[in-house]
Amino acid sequence: MIKIEIVGLNLENIKLISKYKNESDYFLNYRIKAYQDFLKLDDPKFGPKYKIDYDKIIYYKSIQDETKDNWDKVDLKIREEFKPLGVIESECNLDGIGIQYESEVIYHNMLKELEEKKIIFTSIDDAIKKYPELVKKYFGKLVPSTDNKFAALNSCVFSGGSFIYIPKNTTLDRPLQSYFRINSKRMGQFERTLIIVDDNSSVHYIEGCTAPSYSESSLHAAVVEIFVGKNSKCRYSTIQNWAVNVNNLVTKRALVEENGVMEWIDGNIGSLNTMKYPACILKGDNASGTCITVSMAGKGQYQDTGSRMIHLGKNTKSKIISKSIAVNGGNATYRGKIDIKEMAIGSEASLKCDTLILDKISKSDTYPVNINRNKESNLYHEATVSKISEENLFYLMSRGIPYEKAMELIILGFIDQFKEELPVEYAVELNRLIKQIL
Repeated sequence: MIKIEIVGLNLENIKLISKYKNESDYFLNYRIKAYQDFLKLDDPKFGPKYKIDYDKIIYYKSIQDETKDNWDKVDLKIREEFKPLGVIESECNLDGIGIQYESEVIYHNMLKELEEKKIIFTSIDDAIKKYPELVKKYFGKLVPSTDNKFAALNSCVFSGGSFIYIPKNTTLDRPLQSYFRINSKRMGQFERTLIIVDDNSSVHYIEGCTAPSYSESSLHAAVVEIFVGKNSKCRYSTIQNWAVNVNNLVTKRALVEENGVMEWIDGNIGSLNTMKYPACILKGDNASGTCITVSMAGKGQYQDTGSRMIHLGKNTKSKIISKSIAVNGGNATYRGKIDIKEMAIGSEASLKCDTLILDKISKSDTYPVNINRNKESNLYHEATVSKISEENLFYLMSRGIPYEKAMELIILGFIDQFKEELPVEYAVELNRLIKQIL
């Protein structure tokens, strides 16, 4: 049963969201300031053209009183929605899982052994209540509400999302996962994810997301902040499969300390428009960042994706691998930045952009910004643009493989490096999604 639904962006509704969540004055004031920032900020001057009527968006919608830790307690209709997605059955392969439906986390479960290790994995809303000082220390420090218009929007209406704290000297054997679903027309989902990996620790976090198609556009504007401590590692794997009526406008950023490692494994298959550029700020000496992305744009889709690597520490390393595929008139564009600062001596950065255009009506652009500010560092850039090889197609079809299957095999080969980094069930799901677009 729907408990509350808030439509339209204004100060009264922002206060209502905060009141409904029973937040402290600190977070109420944070939201109010963010709303003021939102009103001052302009839309991005780059990327896809989108139309958003902020007065018609649903900014908050809840469907149950509290988060459940047993699927049998979740509404049957909702359980039936998640079954074909493979979300419920995948739980046995994880150390913990959280499910967000519309604006709230409706299901959350974590192994007892993790609690014994003092690991925190909960919704951001619960973390604000249970660990307010820890949240305040990091919340909004990497992505302030002044960063961009959609970061400001998220900051004033955020709801749901994950909070993870991995204590010092702690390693998880299996991933943690969150899954996000939009299920209403004109719904806005504004989850806020905050991950803290303390020194000498590691975590693998997996994110999935879906939405049914409606004639009216929905909006997804998330913010992700990750802090990677000394000698620690975080891997963040995601495949977004939003419906083609969803504007997916996301800010993701990680701060990496000495000898830390941050890995973004980022797949973009769905949505009407996507703007997403996972970033690493390599603060500590010998820190490293990797971003491997695949973006596939079909009919009516504009995927504007890439990565940003900022080198501050000495001997830091970054690697960006971008695979873009455009078909049936879609636009798959790379946009990114590598900036090796003056003090980041002895650093190395590499960028490899590969684009596959499958027909004459599709499009792909590349907008790299590569800056090396000192003479003791190296920056490498490689880019290719290609079409489906008629020779390869002929060879496969001459072996009895149908045209559609041959196209699929060539595309899967093109993104093989990305698939190798995914959990098995996500690699299987990626294959299925590519078939749908083709």
